[in-house]
Amino acid sequence: MKILIVDDSKAMRMIVKRTLRQAGFGDHEIVEAEDGKLGLEATVSEAPDLVLSDWNMPNMTGIEFLQALRAIGNATNFGFITSESSAEMKAQANDSGAMFLITKPFTADSFKEQLTSVLG
Repeated sequence: MKILIVDDSKAMRMIVKRTLRQAGFGDHEIVEAEDGKLGLEATVSEAPDLVLSDWNMPNMTGIEFLQALRAIGNATNFGFITSESSAEMKAQANDSGAMFLITKPFTADSFKEQLTSVLG
């Protein structure tokens, strides 16, 4: 299984990778991108099984990234990892096709719960 982590912070991408390992998903192939535009390119070229994306990024935000994916007919499993989680954001994420929204700070348990429901 391949997981794409999209976040403009290298430190946050490293934290997400560590948390994936702690949650029992360390044996999966991990691919990274620094923003939504590069994430879109990587999703098309790498065909990940799951995208974990930040919401607020330069060049293309996470929600713009998700909407662009869906607009080209790409139905890759997609979840947000973000510091914000207003009801409006959750509704917009859900309406755009996100499977979940994990709020920072997060734990290995929150990853395990959300990813197990998506990945089995």
